[in-house]
Amino acid sequence: MTKSILSIGEILIDLIATDGVTSLENAEQFIARAGGAPANVAVAAARQGLPSAFCGVCGSDPFGRKLRKLLRENGVDDASLRSADREATSLAFAWKDERGDGKFQLLRLADRLLDIEDIEQARIPERAAIVLGSVALSEQPSRSAIHRAAEIAFTAGIPVCLDLNVRPSLWASTGDLKAALEPLWSKTTLLKLSLDDAHALDDVELSPESIFAWAFGLGAKHVVLTDGARGCWFPGESRIPEHLPAFAIDSIEPTGAGDAFTAGILGRLIANNWRGITREDAAFAAAAGAITATRRGAIESLPSHGEIAQFLDAQGANSSIS
Repeated sequence: MTKSILSIGEILIDLIATDGVTSLENAEQFIARAGGAPANVAVAAARQGLPSAFCGVCGSDPFGRKLRKLLRENGVDDASLRSADREATSLAFAWKDERGDGKFQLLRLADRLLDIEDIEQARIPERAAIVLGSVALSEQPSRSAIHRAAEIAFTAGIPVCLDLNVRPSLWASTGDLKAALEPLWSKTTLLKLSLDDAHALDDVELSPESIFAWAFGLGAKHVVLTDGARGCWFPGESRIPEHLPAFAIDSIEPTGAGDAFTAGILGRLIANNWRGITREDAAFAAAAGAITATRRGAIESLPSHGEIAQFLDAQGANSSIS
């Protein structure tokens, strides 16, 4: 694979609660780490051995410089990362709920300035695939930029991975979220969503069977559903969801785990020329997510291809991993 995966959207600093609280209002201690779902996917893909690039906006400030440096150190092409002078780098507060799942509250600053000109200059028709999410859809001009990215990719025949990552605090209503997502459904090649994402959309009964039927009905070619420590579902024969239990791990922090999963499943689909998601593909992606959750992250916790293969070997689950 010589063409790069282009991740588009937010890059930011995660302020992660470190005092074990299960609600943000009780948090008193935080650690600052690099993050933002599309940026996480970009680094995860690079660490998994895939050519990777990022398109977004950060501030012309110390955090922005830190983020650009981190992309470069991880082999991510940062030519489409713009530094804005008039806005600071975006921030996100992160903590774990009672189930151990990651929760987030975002303060969107520079990342929301992503615009159509950024997209037009990002060479989307030359990419192996693009990765989009819902955060950038919550404000303008980044919403129009994401819509334009999907349009360019779809017209050029470039696969579109939509990794929902719904953050309810960014949306005034479910209706606003649905309206922002509507132009993307018919252009989506791979839809990756969590059970929480499906719940936020409030469009479907919360069962894997109903979610898959809904997603395929929207036009997605491939679908994968995750639910943290409860495992994931991928399409089996006749598009009926098959369940893969989560690997047993001692989780430290879930931030970035879903993004490592996304990079893993996307890389496997590209490698098999988009023929479909096998159980081995899902296991590879799940292993990437599991390793990430055993470390403090987000970006710092993302595993390499070799680490994923070693993990699967140790689990007795390594099959056709190359």
